[in-house]
Amino acid sequence: MAGRSSAAVAGLTVAALAGIGFLAFQASASAPDHLTPAHHSGASPSPSSSAPPKGKGGPGKPGAQAAPAVPADSGTGRRVVYALDARRVWLVGEDGKARRSYEVTPSTVSPSPGSYAVTTRTETTPGSDGIAVVHVVRFALVEGVTIGFSAAQDGSTPAPDPQSRTGGVRESLKDAEAMWRFAPTGTKVVVVP
Repeated sequence: MAGRSSAAVAGLTVAALAGIGFLAFQASASAPDHLTPAHHSGASPSPSSSAPPKGKGGPGKPGAQAAPAVPADSGTGRRVVYALDARRVWLVGEDGKARRSYEVTPSTVSPSPGSYAVTTRTETTPGSDGIAVVHVVRFALVEGVTIGFSAAQDGSTPAPDPQSRTGGVRESLKDAEAMWRFAPTGTKVVVVP
C-alpha cells in the first residue's frame, strides 16, 4: 500500500511540475519585450519604437500607424535626424527614406538646431545622471555638456531631473542598438526644432 501511495504522490508531483512549466511558458510567451515603470501624474511618456504593437499590422497593413515623415528641412543623404519639439529620431538612408523612426526622452541640455557629426561612441559607460548606459553615440557639446544618444542598461527611460544638466538623449534598448549599427563616427546628425 505504501508503494502505491509513493507512486501516486510521485505521479501527481510530475503532473504538477508539468502544469507549472506549461503555465510559465504561456506567461513568458505573452510578456512584453521590455517592461516600463508605471507612470505617475506629471511624468513624461515613455518613448516608443516605430514598430507597431504586437497584434497590429506592420507598415501598409491594417492597424499600422506610420511614423511622421522625415522633416523636410533636415538636409539630404544618409543622416540621423533629431527633432527637438517632436522628441523623435529618424535614421535616414542615402536615398532620403527613413530606415527607422522612434520617440526619445530628451536630455535637460539640448543642442541648437543645426548640422553635427558623430564624434565618439562608447559601448558601455556611466551616464551623466549616474545610470549605466549602453550604445552611446555622441555628437555635440553644449556649454560643457556632451550630448549623445544612449539607452539605460536596465531599459528604463525616465524623464531626467530638470534640476540636473545632462546630455543623454534616452532611447529604448532596441532603438539604441539600431542607432549603434547605423551611426559610426563621422555620421551626419541634423537637429531640427
